[in-house]
Formats: sequence, C-alpha cells, structure tokens
Amino acid sequence: MLSCRTNVFAMSLVAALAAGAVAAEPMKVGIIGLDTSHVTAFTGAINKAKGDSPLARLRVVAAFPGGSPDISASSSRVEGFTKALRDQGVEIVDSIDALLPKVDAILLESVDGRPHLAQATAVFEANRKSDKKKPLFIDKPIAASLADTLAIFRLAKETGTPCFSTSSLRFYPGIAAVHAEGKYGDVIGCVAFGPCSLEEHHPDLFWYGIHGVEILFTIMGPGCESVTCTATDDTHVVTGVWKGGRVGTFRGIRSGKSGYGAMVFGTKAAGPTEDRPGGGYGPMLVEIAKFFKSGTPPVDPELTTELVAFMEAADESKRRNGASVKIAEVVEKATSAK
Repeated sequence: MLSCRTNVFAMSLVAALAAGAVAAEPMKVGIIGLDTSHVTAFTGAINKAKGDSPLARLRVVAAFPGGSPDISASSSRVEGFTKALRDQGVEIVDSIDALLPKVDAILLESVDGRPHLAQATAVFEANRKSDKKKPLFIDKPIAASLADTLAIFRLAKETGTPCFSTSSLRFYPGIAAVHAEGKYGDVIGCVAFGPCSLEEHHPDLFWYGIHGVEILFTIMGPGCESVTCTATDDTHVVTGVWKGGRVGTFRGIRSGKSGYGAMVFGTKAAGPTEDRPGGGYGPMLVEIAKFFKSGTPPVDPELTTELVAFMEAADESKRRNGASVKIAEVVEKATSAK
C-alpha cells in the first residue's frame, strides 16, 4: 500500500502530466546533407525555439555531411556548414547508418537531388526492420528525375515511412491565402513566376525553378494533363493544360528583376498574390514539425509526383522544340525505367 506522502506525490504527478506541466522530451532530429544554407537556418530555428512553438518539440542533434564533388554549390560549402553545425552542438557522424540510431526523424537536405533516392533508401530500409517508423522530410528537389521520385514514394509506402517533400514557397502566407481565404473563388488559371537558374546535372526546372512551379501547383492543384515549354537564355515559359481546360503557366526568370509570386484568375476575382509578412522558412518548418509528430504529410505524394512530371515534361517539350507533351507519357516512361 502506498504511504500517504507517496500517494499525494503520485496524484500530483498525474495532475501535472494532465495539465502538460511535465514537458515531453523533444523529438531528436537528424540531418542528411550539409551543403545548403537550409541546414543552419533550420537548425537555428528549431534549436532556439521556446514555449508553445511546434518547433520547440524538436531538437536537431546529429548530422551526416554528405556532399557532391561535381557540383561546386555543394562541394564548396560542405566544410563550412559542417563546422557551423558542430559549433552549435550538433554531433557530426560519418554515415547515414551511424546517424539513424541517434534520431527519431530525418531532414534530408542534400542540395543535389541525384543522391536523394539512395539516401532516402537507407532510411526506408531501417524503417522496414523497425516497428517505430522515422518520418522523413526531403527538401527540394525531391530527386533529379521523375523515375527516382516514383521510386522514393513507392519505397515510402512499402516500408510504412511517413514522407513528403516541398518548397517553402507553398506555405508563404500570400500563396496559402489564395485558397484559404477564397478571394478569387474557383481558380481558372494562374501565371506563377520565380528565379530559374540552371545546373548542368539537373533537368532545367529541377534546380531552382521548382520553387515557382510549387507556387503554380499550390494555386492550380492537381490535374495537369499536358505541357509545352519555350526556353531562351534568359527565360523559361512553361504552360500546362489542366483537366477541364484550365491553363497554368510558370515563367522562370534568369535576367532582370526577379522575385516570387503569381497572377491568379478566378471566378470571383483576378489579380496578383499578396506579398505578406511571415514568409521565409518559418511556415514550412511548422508544417514539418506537425508532420514529424503526426506522421501525416501536409502535401499529397501524388501532387508532388505530378509537379515533378510537369517539370520533366517541360524538359521533353524543350527537346521537341516546344511540342506539347502529355504528363501520362512521361509518367509511363519513368515507370518503365525503374
């Protein structure tokens, strides 16, 4: 039988737990790939978060540097970002296999999309052998091809791994408000725009144009059926025809004044998206924190797959001198490639 004092203590502990007075240990987060400024920005935001912020429920504790020697934007930055994270108290390990036992969730941040399938597969295979699945966020681009994207989502499903990928632009307040506030009514069309620098190892839109394409798909939603592309040294113009005849265009900018945004055409109104405060990485990190806790992705894998198919179809249209390319065609080709 419990003594009176022990019983009072036990009841106080139960009450404290019920009231949330005893804080749960934060989820331990690991990072794969230390060749992008995202890793220092994300780690700083997460590890400095306090109070009732969803980010305060996480803590970045370990990282694997990775890096791609044939991309200068990767190889020239790995050492600096690795040192920066080590200085912030993050443990640096020499392999993904060494990282996984130390963490509860993973941010795959390698700036190069080509190794993402192999890096994600290490997570998937560990989850295959475990009852406790580690959720995986894959930063843009999810991969450097549609075939790899299909393989990533197939393996995620097979192994029961919660997984999603996105650009931070999807959650910018002015972009998210298009549907949340209903100002435009039903969206009939959209012209999204953004920077579109190129990288020789990635299809044209995969490297940086993906941010603007993410805006386009956030506003238009799923249902793109065909794509045409016109590209010059300074500009990409990629137009998709959606089911029902809706039309959405991405304008990729490589000269002149740049920025992110869209013109939205709806049944109630037409006009530009608003440049509202509160953008940056914050809204996306909040969604990632919720995802790590719930295991429910905020972006449907099918929508991400269609977005990647749009970018791959744009590349194929460019090769065909601007001819229309069906989304179904590039999906079929990518499916047979794996």
